[in-house]
Amino acid sequence: MDRPNTIPWPPILYGLAVIAGFLLQRYIPLPWFPLFTAEYLFMLGIIMVLAGLAIDISAMLALRKHKTTAMPHKAASQLVTTGPFSFSRNPIYLGNTILTFGLGFVFGNVWLFVTGLGAALITNRLAIKREEAHLKAKFGTAWRKYATRVRRWI
Repeated sequence: MDRPNTIPWPPILYGLAVIAGFLLQRYIPLPWFPLFTAEYLFMLGIIMVLAGLAIDISAMLALRKHKTTAMPHKAASQLVTTGPFSFSRNPIYLGNTILTFGLGFVFGNVWLFVTGLGAALITNRLAIKREEAHLKAKFGTAWRKYATRVRRWI
């Protein structure tokens, strides 16, 4: 398996999830929590957005440090198991999901939780399973040991 995919599904899926969440809220609005609670949820959302971005950036820096690609449709040249990859085999997708949910809290948009979950499930199907097959074929025993030690998401 030369590369896991021909299309970079995850950034497309998460981008569409955010756009769909905002469009759905505009045309089929769902209620949000009362103002008092909403202020706390807004702050939680800010923390989640920052955490999601931090996970994404640290994962991309770890990939760059090991001189391998962050692009989900390109072949990996190294198996990265340090940094955020030490607690999640897919920290960028985890970060994207946390970021999308955080935006849901910031904007008081329930649809972003629905579309974010959808993006995560579809990413699992279209990207993660193929990436794992690619890594298993390319890195063999090292991949299998890593996969038994570190969970797919968290």
